[in-house]
Amino acid sequence: MARTRAADYDDKRNAILNRSAALFAAKGIDRAAMSEVARACGVSKALLYHYYASKEALVFDIIHAHLSELDEAIAEADAPDLAPDQRLRALVRRTLEAYRDANDKHKVQLAGVPALPADKAEAIKAIERRIVRRYSDALLAVNPDLNRDRPLLRPVTMSLLGMLNWVYMWFRPDGPISREDYADIAATLVLEGVKAVR
Repeated sequence: MARTRAADYDDKRNAILNRSAALFAAKGIDRAAMSEVARACGVSKALLYHYYASKEALVFDIIHAHLSELDEAIAEADAPDLAPDQRLRALVRRTLEAYRDANDKHKVQLAGVPALPADKAEAIKAIERRIVRRYSDALLAVNPDLNRDRPLLRPVTMSLLGMLNWVYMWFRPDGPISREDYADIAATLVLEGVKAVR
């Protein structure tokens, strides 16, 4: 007979993902043993293995859950019927909001994807490509010339995403600007600059 899933399975799984991400971000994925992960999560090693058969499976789920949530948030925020400038601003604001409290997961993503096997890395890259495509579409609406004479759309898209993806390195909630302020700054820098890119 198949084992039934506990009512609090998803809550426990999410707690494991969050605490594991914090440990991996602080210590490094390679240096954190599954016994340490279990201790950090407040569960037995046996229970941890009930949820995740390996560290690789755990790392994959941290990254996949993080990017899936980001992808869904960006999809909800994307409004092609808005004026192009406003559409891009909405995407930037929603991305930075989705990154709130996700620094550990973001660090695991940056360090963990290269260590995943090809099939799992490809599943992650498929989500990343959807996110990049949504931003590229919005930027192309701002300046259709980005793909006219030279292939500039990708460099501009990746420049904007680079600004957003590395914000966790310097942004402090108690600093001189809010997350919303920075979203406006980043969007303005790109919007004002991208109109001049030829």
